[in-house]
Amino acid sequence: MNASCPIFPASPDCRRGFTLIEVLLAVVIFGVVLIAMHAVFHGALRLRNRTAASLERAVPLQQTLAIIQRDLANVVLPGGVLAGHLQAIPTQQTEPGQAGPFWYTAVGILSPTMPWATVQRVAYRLTQPTNDTLGLDLYRSVSRNLLPVLTDLAEDQFLMSGVEALLFEYHDGTQWRDYWDSTVETNSLPAAIRLKLYLAAGQTNRLLEQPIELVVPVVVQPSAQSATNQTAAAG
Repeated sequence: MNASCPIFPASPDCRRGFTLIEVLLAVVIFGVVLIAMHAVFHGALRLRNRTAASLERAVPLQQTLAIIQRDLANVVLPGGVLAGHLQAIPTQQTEPGQAGPFWYTAVGILSPTMPWATVQRVAYRLTQPTNDTLGLDLYRSVSRNLLPVLTDLAEDQFLMSGVEALLFEYHDGTQWRDYWDSTVETNSLPAAIRLKLYLAAGQTNRLLEQPIELVVPVVVQPSAQSATNQTAAAG
């Protein structure tokens, strides 16, 4: 080193560059920082994808449960021209893939351009998927024109995909039953209706251990005089 460096540290003779060890150390530190940033970014991206996929699966499920709950909560008392009997018997199923009886429910919306009543006939159907998704597709078939002299084609509304099974159970005030026939029951409608929705379980395509359950109380019940009249008419 030049003897003038301590006196003149900024002189050209005192300038020097980085050593190889210092450069390698800087590169290693920079690489470690990049690896850490990549790991954090990759983890955040995977979390974002899982969250988006969960939301995509949850939204149709929540909408489906809300629609079914609305239909069951507004079920109409059997009797008259526009409301048939509630017969939850497998041999009574008249539509392919029908997963439940016909529900007569007052969920229709009156409109000046649509001359339909509020009472509609609803059935749920499970069909084979039209794409490569697991499980079955769930449809809601709606018949708006219930006059017996006319033939009305049901309108299919897609609800969700990835359904393995759809079961309905009926509470008679004491226990749950898997059948109901309003023509022979003391009460035309059950005290509550329970839905069990089985989803296709990921890659295994097997039933989940626990189904999604929805219990809907039925608040529409016939009066004592109506029940007496129905019993007398049946006799």
